Amino acid sequence: MKSLPFTLPALKAAYAAGTRPEDVVAEVYARIRAVDDPGIFIHLAEEQEVRAAARGLGAYDPALPLWGVPFAIKDNIDAAGMPTTAACPAFAYEAGEDAFILAQLRAAGAILIGKTNLDQFATGLVGVRSPYTPPKNAVDPAMAPGGSSSGSAVAVGHGIVAFALGTDTAGSGRVPAALNNIVGLKPTLGAFSASGVVPACRSIETVSVFALTVEDAYEVFRVAAVYDPADAYARPVAAPPPGPTPPHAVIGIPTPGSIRFFGDQVQQASFNDAVEILRGAGATVKEVDFAPLYAVAEMLYDGAWVAERYTVIEDLLKTDPEAILPVTRQIITHAESLTAADAFRGMYRLKELIRQAEPLLAGIDALCVPTMPTFVSVADLQADPITPNSRSGTYTNFVNLMDMCGLAVPTPPRSDGRPGGVTLLARAGQDGYLAALAAPLEAAGTRTLGATDWPVPARAEAVPAAAPDEIALAVCGAHMSGLPLNKELTGRGARFLKTTRSSPDYRFYALAGGPPARPGMVRCADGEGAAIAMEVWALPLSEFGGFMAGIPAPLGIGTVRLEDGSTVKGFVCEAIGTEGAEDITEIADWRAFLGR
Repeated sequence: MKSLPFTLPALKAAYAAGTRPEDVVAEVYARIRAVDDPGIFIHLAEEQEVRAAARGLGAYDPALPLWGVPFAIKDNIDAAGMPTTAACPAFAYEAGEDAFILAQLRAAGAILIGKTNLDQFATGLVGVRSPYTPPKNAVDPAMAPGGSSSGSAVAVGHGIVAFALGTDTAGSGRVPAALNNIVGLKPTLGAFSASGVVPACRSIETVSVFALTVEDAYEVFRVAAVYDPADAYARPVAAPPPGPTPPHAVIGIPTPGSIRFFGDQVQQASFNDAVEILRGAGATVKEVDFAPLYAVAEMLYDGAWVAERYTVIEDLLKTDPEAILPVTRQIITHAESLTAADAFRGMYRLKELIRQAEPLLAGIDALCVPTMPTFVSVADLQADPITPNSRSGTYTNFVNLMDMCGLAVPTPPRSDGRPGGVTLLARAGQDGYLAALAAPLEAAGTRTLGATDWPVPARAEAVPAAAPDEIALAVCGAHMSGLPLNKELTGRGARFLKTTRSSPDYRFYALAGGPPARPGMVRCADGEGAAIAMEVWALPLSEFGGFMAGIPAPLGIGTVRLEDGSTVKGFVCEAIGTEGAEDITEIADWRAFLGR
């Protein structure tokens, strides 16, 4: 049991082979004792109570995706019968019921172990701003554990639990992941319910997930992404099955003139290596001036959003200000010098900056950034508690303000042995796309999980088939990965399934008109055409009508026969549309035609 990796596939295999969940719980507590870090948990459930809850699961039920999986939650998330402190004893209360997201996880069979330490009121990216003993970084105790979700990240980094919930306003679900060599999934805002969560900045924050692998983090996302009508900020967000990595993604990275490492050349080299991994997987890399994004990031602790933090602890500031740590109080009471007019000016400025960034991000499928520009040590923070924290948010602070989703992914270790890692960012609703895009990064090189000696497991091969609520759609032109109209698919929640070819029964044309150039496939007699290069994407059925409405004549959606004899829906062209068109059947590949 000591050698059992706490990943979801390993736990499922163990349970299928007869392992009992109460034995896994016993191992959890054995690992807690072995790690011997009193700063990880603020409230740890009694072992016998958790073992009893594990026995209560009954016989192994593989239909429950998290059956018997041990996990922890940040102590600003309610669990019935446990105190919620937000790392402030004077604020503590006993929760009467589970937070909505916790209820979803328990219903899926997961076993709660306890509640973890954090930067007080989720204000900070360093993990040591707590009146409780701060946790130690799982990989290197000299380094900051990362905040504000420090305890959750450290618990996963040590392999104590399979996953843990954090929260993320300014990067608290990503920076701790990078510091502890684990995965941090910051979902689309509103995908996870905030009911039963003590807010930091309610309008721009989310619960987040820490796990040892992308596959595990995304599985938790799929369980937890349940629309909660009681949460005014909730919105339905698709959580499709995991898919293969898109073959021709366009990835934006900061320009040499705008990238920031604050002198950490080792971090810069590690990031450059990660970019080469993406290139090796077929991505096109495009440099983007990050100046507007940095300007957005600087707004997070100014104006409307620091005032939003103030609303959470306003009563406590009035009745017992000394209960709040000086550094936390210093940051949040800045709101007292602001007016309502300042808040509106900040909102207007944010919209202006986002509009400035839009042309820079046009045509990009995702961004790849360093999760943090440099490592921060505990000694650094003792000397200066503010500057290192601010620098840690360089690539994280703008993300929620711009309504993006993010995924912090470990990469091969840096040349000095510290963890490597980058974050992938995309538009709201692209959580599944990021999980697919992360595969080559996660699999690269030789690395272990967190602070354990467990090797990175092979990711389960994605099944290239549409789910019951999706339609498989073959595309042969600008809707393919990396081409200009692909966003019409990804923006509707489509996911890549496979690269293939049609049966050799189609003529292929570059249609007259344009720009832009458009392809047309016309069915012909068997064997008198060519096998046309295609991609198959799974499009949510709910989005199919809207997609169809945007298809101009002479194109339409019909039934396309693939090279293996199967059929899917796909783009076809009316025969009349070939008048004046260029016959490119011999090329049979739209990318090759564009590149000739």
